Amino acid sequence: MKHLANNLSRRKFILTTGATAIGGLLLKGCSPSNNQSATYANINGSGIEITKARIGFIGQTDAAPLVIAKVKELFKKYGVPDVELVKQPSWAVTRDNLQIGSAGGGLDGAMLLSPMPYHMSMGTITVNNKKLPMYIVARMNTGGQGISLGNLYRDANVGLDSSKLKDRVDRQKAAGNYLRFAHTFKGGNSDLLLRYWLASGGINPDKDVISLVVPGSQLVPNIKVNSVDGFCVGDPWHVRLINQKLGYSALVTNELWQNHPEKALSFRSDWVDRHPNATKAIVQALMEAQQWCDKPENRLEMAKDISAPEWAKVPVKDVQDRLTGRIDYGSSRPTVEKSPNIMRYWDNYASYPFKSHDLWFLTENVRWGQIPQNTDLKQIIDRVNREDIWRAAAKDLKLAAAQIPATTSRGIETFFDGVKFDPENPSKYLQSLKIKQV
Repeated sequence: MKHLANNLSRRKFILTTGATAIGGLLLKGCSPSNNQSATYANINGSGIEITKARIGFIGQTDAAPLVIAKVKELFKKYGVPDVELVKQPSWAVTRDNLQIGSAGGGLDGAMLLSPMPYHMSMGTITVNNKKLPMYIVARMNTGGQGISLGNLYRDANVGLDSSKLKDRVDRQKAAGNYLRFAHTFKGGNSDLLLRYWLASGGINPDKDVISLVVPGSQLVPNIKVNSVDGFCVGDPWHVRLINQKLGYSALVTNELWQNHPEKALSFRSDWVDRHPNATKAIVQALMEAQQWCDKPENRLEMAKDISAPEWAKVPVKDVQDRLTGRIDYGSSRPTVEKSPNIMRYWDNYASYPFKSHDLWFLTENVRWGQIPQNTDLKQIIDRVNREDIWRAAAKDLKLAAAQIPATTSRGIETFFDGVKFDPENPSKYLQSLKIKQV
């Protein structure tokens, strides 16, 4: 876009350099070894094929179940004691390290934005567009993201209604100085939620503003120097923005879509196919950690754990409030105590990877022209979404029937603006949207 080039010359970006695919090659690692497999068995007596896996994560609150599974030695409990959690600087580096694989010093699996395994399987985001078959084996959490704006837009007092920004967006566009909204990965959760919010207020995210990819850790610094006007991301970055008095939150994304799906635990499919019992054991450890994370009495301890240098590396005060249900929007909007709009890890089927949710993510990618309109969405969802592994893990854990969804669909989803997504008729949903690229 012409205006993108013009604006890039006016305002410089703060970005972490060197966090590229080459960075993944520098990771120390070795190919998996089977030499310990004979000494471990999972809880139903099946042999564990391997006790090691390299799993990538981003240092934010979504990663809490993986962190707790490691800190509480739950991976060891389920027979995979050598699981290594490898911190990643960005989603792009995570993608590249998955493509490299652990044999080359990369990753076997990772906490990913839910649409990423689909894009990787289709080869739409991989190096040289090489298809990398992936599996989703569990959802890690629901909710917990937000949309925040810098202090330059404090007078607009924007909330769920993004149309309050439209006049300013139009004026800036006419002057050739487009507003800039950042997210963490094209086609990912934050990109799609941000796009939905802007479009709901009559703002075209591809024509009226500039959409930019910025790693989560760099969003607040970019707000500080006015290189970014607003962003969508998970925490702790919203609280950090507010604590530094640089901006305010327009909303938390549970207000936009109640209990919306978030990150997914995903693996290279070739790794899972070789190690099905080890995969199930990892999912079991994750599920027990998720149950622990959702107990209110554990939330403060969890916040302290996730804030540690080896995980999120942020002050506890930037993590604990929203994890414990206190939402300070940093604006005239009253602070909410004991908010229901917090990140969930287990309750309300937060751990189960509903296929209907993946269908929404893919439908929105079609909406914005990020995957072809003729893509057979059902076929690829059935290939990538391995909810059967989750169910097998749940069975071994002897979970109560009430904790296991009856079907792979959560049914019709209703958004804050009254728009409904019926997974039985995604084309109707797509046709009903006024702003789109298809």
